[in-house]
Amino acid sequence: MTAPAERKSDLIRTRGERGETVKLLLSGRIALSSLGFYREEIRRRLEDLKPKELIVDLTNIEYLDSSGALLLLELERRAKDQAIVFSFDNMPDEVRHIMDLINPEALVATAAKTERKHGYVLEEIGEASEALYKDLIGVLTFVGEILDALFQAVRNPRLVRWEDVLFYVKRAGVDGLPILSLLSLLMGLIIAFMSSLQLKQFGANIYVASLVGIAIIRELGPMMTAIIVAGRSGSAFAAEIGTMKVNEEVDALVTMGFEPTQFLAVPKVLAAMIVVPILTLYSDFFGIAGGLLVGITGLDLTIHTYIQQTAKSVTLFDFGTSLFKSVVFAALIAGISCQRGLQVRGGAEAVGAATTSAVVSSIFLIIVADSAFAIIFYYVQW
Repeated sequence: MTAPAERKSDLIRTRGERGETVKLLLSGRIALSSLGFYREEIRRRLEDLKPKELIVDLTNIEYLDSSGALLLLELERRAKDQAIVFSFDNMPDEVRHIMDLINPEALVATAAKTERKHGYVLEEIGEASEALYKDLIGVLTFVGEILDALFQAVRNPRLVRWEDVLFYVKRAGVDGLPILSLLSLLMGLIIAFMSSLQLKQFGANIYVASLVGIAIIRELGPMMTAIIVAGRSGSAFAAEIGTMKVNEEVDALVTMGFEPTQFLAVPKVLAAMIVVPILTLYSDFFGIAGGLLVGITGLDLTIHTYIQQTAKSVTLFDFGTSLFKSVVFAALIAGISCQRGLQVRGGAEAVGAATTSAVVSSIFLIIVADSAFAIIFYYVQW
């Protein structure tokens, strides 16, 4: 319980003369609820005494949480900034354990960012360029590692943990069928409805089937499937490996002689490359079904006519390119997600940042790759 107001001052005592060595004796519970009192009282006493050396005695500390540890580290940093000799005395083991969990460099980095003046545009551009370069090097390094691991898996399939592959196939594939079905159906409905508004004017309702089939199979089916997988499974891959990294489980695997890329990344990449093409075909079917609903209900087309027109417009080449793109998208999603997870340094905040980065990077690479494929396949087909 918190001490009564009239006795709060007893929680902080000082020994020593003004301008000389001062010993600050702290006691009680330094937690988030009492942080304001401790911060203000310590600041007031140090302003009165202006010591040249400060010793903080922690003998009588009953409880210290992370916010209290940050307060002590902040006190140490401010003392050193003012050229005050600083030290802790009689630190209990429990308090030392909490203090060791806090990264003092993060406190200094935060302060430095706060004090930075506006206008350092070139400096910020340089830092961003350096971060981008390091990220690119990390991605290329991981690509080499994953390709080597996949090559070893092809040479010796027993190296692959097939139980994990099947598990991720179910989680990335079967569990995502409901949302993929709904979105694909709605996408087909929207494309058919919007295109019919224009084609009706020319009496070309029949070509709605062609437009929906080509758009869904060539572009929207594989891309939409990949984006959904990136949002659902890519984020899960990054969060799972990132959490293992924070909990030092990845380090434990290395200590036991396991290769993290082979052990953690390969099953996820293989599962994605297996399931995403299947999901793409599934998405194509529901997208065409959505267009069919509009054709039957709003365009006076029969089921046979609609399907026949779709079959005339879509070729095996379209299906082949769709499946090829889906395999590449799957490898990009799983690869970048695993790489972001293995990059995690820090705590829960770093896991969240890695998860966000995995999804954003995956979607960006999907769109870039799809743009490249659109140009390449256009010239290949002709």
